[in-house]
Amino acid sequence: MSSRYDRAITVFSPDGHLFQVEYAMEAVRKGTTAIGIRGKDVLVLCVEKKSTAKLQEPRTVRKICKLDSHIVLAFAGLTADARVLVNRAR
Repeated sequence: MSSRYDRAITVFSPDGHLFQVEYAMEAVRKGTTAIGIRGKDVLVLCVEKKSTAKLQEPRTVRKICKLDSHIVLAFAGLTADARVLVNRAR
């Protein structure tokens, strides 16, 4: 993979792969699992908790966000990407 981020979708690696596809596949590999189960009178959201880096505060890594008093969201991808969507949803 490239050492810098390429914004154009037509940037190819020396071996002929599209960098954007490579970046997307890497984001999927770094993502976590999120599951929602709905019952008659209950809703359960579950997310996979991965280990954090040594310098990262574990309390800051949250994959379930409260959007409103009656809306909750669980995300499976990267936190930075989800933060944009959560702010837009709010």
